[in-house]
Amino acid sequence: MSKIVPCLWFNGDAEEAANFYVSLFPESRIETVMRGPMDNPSGSAGAVLVVEFTLAGQRFMALNGGMKVEHTDAVSFKIGCEDQAEVDRLWDALCADGGAPVQCGWLRDRWGMRWQIVPNAMMRYLGGADRAAAQRAMAAMMKMDKLDLDVLRRAYEGVSAA
Repeated sequence: MSKIVPCLWFNGDAEEAANFYVSLFPESRIETVMRGPMDNPSGSAGAVLVVEFTLAGQRFMALNGGMKVEHTDAVSFKIGCEDQAEVDRLWDALCADGGAPVQCGWLRDRWGMRWQIVPNAMMRYLGGADRAAAQRAMAAMMKMDKLDLDVLRRAYEGVSAA
C-alpha cells in the first residue's frame, strides 16, 4: 500500500462522491467511513467526516471539510482508457449531473474535481518519432473536448475524414 494518499475536499457530500467514483472503476471499493465523534466544522456528531476508498487500486481519502473549496486544474486525475468505449463511458458518467467538459480530454465533475480522460494510444500519437504526424495529432486534439481516438489516429496517419 502506498504511503501517499490523495485527500479530496468536499462540503458534506464526501460519501456520495466516493460511492459514485467507486461505481465507475473495477478494483474499487469503500474502505471505511468515519463519522465525527462530536460537533465539528464539517457537521454535527455522527455526520460523515472521512471516507477512505480505493479507485482502480489507488487509495484516496474524501474529507468533509466544512466549507466549499474550489478545485482547480492544478491537480487532476488522469484515467488511461483502452478504447473509445471506455473514454465515452467515463466521460459521460463524470460529466453527468452538473459536470462539464473542458478541453483536450479534460472535464470537471459535479463536485468540481478535474479529470483527464485519455486513450492510452494518445502517447503514441503525440510522442511518436514522426514529428509531422505528432503535430497533426496535437492540432486535432486541441480542437476537441472529449478525445476521439479515431480522429486522432486519422490525423496522425494523415488520413482525411470521410
